[in-house]
Amino acid sequence: MSDRALRGSRLGTQSFEDERGVEMAPRQQVSYLTESGHEFHLTLSAEAEIPYEWESPQTGEVGRLVGGTEPEAKKEKPVRTHWDMLRERRSLPELEDILTERLELLRAGSIGPAHLHRPTRSRRRSA
Repeated sequence: MSDRALRGSRLGTQSFEDERGVEMAPRQQVSYLTESGHEFHLTLSAEAEIPYEWESPQTGEVGRLVGGTEPEAKKEKPVRTHWDMLRERRSLPELEDILTERLELLRAGSIGPAHLHRPTRSRRRSA
């Protein structure tokens, strides 16, 4: 019976593989410097694209790549409002016509909530 007993090593995971014959991927050491003068180093893959900025694991400050050139700023699109997009599709006279038509329908009671409709003669109360 003791031949078949299962034995555990300990709680959690533990690998019993050794590192013999394992070839590590090529790496490079990269240095960053914060504004306060704190320098820290990272080990990255030799094939990785190196970022210009990195947050320091010790201080939380943003460090800049030592000897690196600052990347070009990306062009930002101007904010387009609803009015801008509407003006791309319609001219001002067209918009005025649509507004007039919708207001007439609203006043006639064909569209919109009831509290915005103008009272007609039949709905008016006599005083």
